[in-house]
Amino acid sequence: MIFILHRYLFKELLRIFALTTLALTLMLSFGLLVPMIKDYGVGPGQMLHLIGDFCPITLTFVIPISALFAAAMTYGRFAADRELDACRASGIRFGTILYPGLSLALLASLLNLLLSFYITPAFVHRSEYRVRADAKQILFRNIQRKGYWALPGGRYKLYAERAIPSQNLLLDVVILDTPKDKPPRMITARQAVVEIETHHDYHTVTVLTEDTVRFDEDQPVRVGTIGLTRRVPPLLADKIKFQKIEQLKRIEADKMRFGPIYDLALTALAQLAIERLAEQIRQTMARENDYFRLRSVDGGREYRLRVGGCRLDKQQRIELTGPIRLLEVHPYESSQVFCQYDCLQGEILLEDDRLDRGLELRLDTPRWQRPNVQGTALQKVIPELPLPESISGGLEPGVLLNTIWQIQTDPGLPPSGPSALLRSQQKYLRQKVSQVDNQLDSEIHSRLVLGLGCIALILTGICLGILFRGGHILSAFGASTIPAGILIVFIMSGKQLTKNPSASASTGIFVIWSGLVLLTLLALWFYRKLSKI
Repeated sequence: MIFILHRYLFKELLRIFALTTLALTLMLSFGLLVPMIKDYGVGPGQMLHLIGDFCPITLTFVIPISALFAAAMTYGRFAADRELDACRASGIRFGTILYPGLSLALLASLLNLLLSFYITPAFVHRSEYRVRADAKQILFRNIQRKGYWALPGGRYKLYAERAIPSQNLLLDVVILDTPKDKPPRMITARQAVVEIETHHDYHTVTVLTEDTVRFDEDQPVRVGTIGLTRRVPPLLADKIKFQKIEQLKRIEADKMRFGPIYDLALTALAQLAIERLAEQIRQTMARENDYFRLRSVDGGREYRLRVGGCRLDKQQRIELTGPIRLLEVHPYESSQVFCQYDCLQGEILLEDDRLDRGLELRLDTPRWQRPNVQGTALQKVIPELPLPESISGGLEPGVLLNTIWQIQTDPGLPPSGPSALLRSQQKYLRQKVSQVDNQLDSEIHSRLVLGLGCIALILTGICLGILFRGGHILSAFGASTIPAGILIVFIMSGKQLTKNPSASASTGIFVIWSGLVLLTLLALWFYRKLSKI
């Protein structure tokens, strides 16, 4: 008889649980498609595949709700139909009747833990990879549909009159460049080739322009060919909450594996590089008749620079003061001087905030002199100059964080040490690394609490379903959402505390587990109360 009763209750629990799970999963999966459609412009075929990928993702949140709803509805109706009273009259203990509900609670808890630690992150990365695999189609679809595409990071917007996806080609290109704390400028090109390199965790987009003209504040500057490279971060996968336990451990061991930390470190790298460059120029100028040397990307031109003085600007720029002399040399033609430039003012700056495009050298109104001819130009611009190896040493991603932590003793910086801007970037990066450490701990504990909390939550729902048997059948579920909300509030509050630099991670973790303890005590109190009835 007991077996028949348990099978009857468990069958009813599973039926409601399965139907509720299916309905909620489909609704939430469609909701997750919205940012994909907005940011990537996925097509109809991709949408069908992505819905299948998003279903396991939404199950992490759906399973506890569905199990709670099934428990409250089943046991509420069981009590309302006087079947509970009949079981007690037959001598069946109240705890025995709870076995099917406890089985569902254990099943929901196990599924939630597996989903949150392993299955959900795997499907998140799978959906991101599916979108990245069609990155070229998405990019060209955005240009054909909207006329432009915003490169990741928000600095560049790429406009094109015509797109030819089969040739990776854009015609009549306009690039709007809006650097932070600098005046915006516009770049035009006759055409541009788009190259996309897909990796497992991200992909990079490179735009190579031809016959390029850049419009600065003063005048247009013909710069020939330029290349814009951007790392496209994942839409969902580049977040702590969407990482598998193995990935969390890897991020804990190497913070450069985490995209936001990687981007911040590259920004600090750019500032460190420009300060090393300024110091090396000063040291070179201290030697009489010596020139600071830069080479073009292809090595076909060498530029020898001599300045009267240089000053580091806060906007990743070195201001040069006169007298300034620049020698343009062909290193493969007996170091013959091709052209000589003389002026009183110039600058060296980073073309990008992350060294993606190297350095740019500008001279204002220089007098130029070639064999048998001379004149004056409004401006001389030499774009995309790579950093000298003597400056870029020690700035590789593998050792970049250690280099930033030790900038106070960096031999490439002046004796006065790093600038205030670089120190502030170092401080901010330390705070973010500390926050990531706290988030890693809080994420692991919050997943454990949410998974284990399913047991106490479902048992509470069973008890409330029985207590509300005289009211509306949905009253029990409505009342059961209150303890669920309390658990979520404790989890979210604990996670927010771990993000607060003034609070320790242990405080946030304590708050996270406190919600589970309170919910467990509440479930035990309800159980004891119903056992005495």
